[in-house]
Amino acid sequence: MSNPDTYCIKTTGLNLWYGDFQALKDINLKIRQGIITSLIGPSGCGKTTLLRCFNRINERYGNVKTTGSTLILDEDIYTPEVSLIELRKSVGMVFQRPNPLPISVYENVLFGLKIHGATESQEKSTRDEIVEKALREVFLWNELKDKLHRRATDLQLDQQQKLCIARLLPLKPEVILMDEPCSALDSEATRGIEELMLGLIPKYTIVIVTHNMAQARRVSHECIFMLMGELIEHSPTDQLFLTPRDERTADYIEGRYG
Repeated sequence: MSNPDTYCIKTTGLNLWYGDFQALKDINLKIRQGIITSLIGPSGCGKTTLLRCFNRINERYGNVKTTGSTLILDEDIYTPEVSLIELRKSVGMVFQRPNPLPISVYENVLFGLKIHGATESQEKSTRDEIVEKALREVFLWNELKDKLHRRATDLQLDQQQKLCIARLLPLKPEVILMDEPCSALDSEATRGIEELMLGLIPKYTIVIVTHNMAQARRVSHECIFMLMGELIEHSPTDQLFLTPRDERTADYIEGRYG
C-alpha cells in the first residue's frame, strides 16, 4: 500500500465545459499514489470526463474549456509548456473496448516505444526482454510466448485487453487510467482483468471508471461518487458503501436511482 500522505493526482477548482455545457463543476480531490481509485455514479455524471482530464484527452473533442488546476506528481499538467506526448507516456489509458493494433502481439507491446524512437538503437535481445517483461506483468506470457507473431486482433477479448495494458508498461507510466475496461468482457474474463489490476499496484496508480458496484467494491481501495458534474463523496471503499456520509451516495449505491 502507498504512503497515506502521498498523493499522485490533485485537482483544485477543476471545471470543464463542452461548449456551453458545464460537465465538471469545481472538482477538488486528492488521489493517493499506488492504490486503485474507482469513479462511480450514474451515466452522464462526469466520471469519464474527469478521468480524461488526467491525460488531457478531452481536448481531442474540440470546443472544450478547462479551468482550475490538475497536478500529477506535483506538476500542473495544464501549463502551456507541458508536452502532451510526454504526459500520455506517464499517464496511460485503457478504453472500454480492447483496441490492439492489427499487427503482431510482439509489435503491439513495442509500439509505444517505437513511436517515441526508443527501439531504433536497441538490440533484438533487449526488445525481447521488454516484451517478455510486459507480458509477464499482465499474466499473458505463458499463454502467448509461442504466439508472439500472431495477429493481436485474433486474440480473445480478455487477452486483447490485457495486451492493451501491456502496451503501456514499457513506457513506464506513473498512472494507468481505465474507462470501464471490463464492459465488453464476460464474468470470467472480468475476474482476470480485476486480478491483473490488483497485481499492478502499488507499482502503478490506477484510476478506474466503472458502473459495476460489485467491481468497485472488489478492486478499489477508495471510491469517488459523482453526480451531475459534482464530486459528492470521496472515501475509503468500505466506508463509502457501508456508511456513506451523503444521502445522495446512499441513494445511488442502494439502487434508488442511476
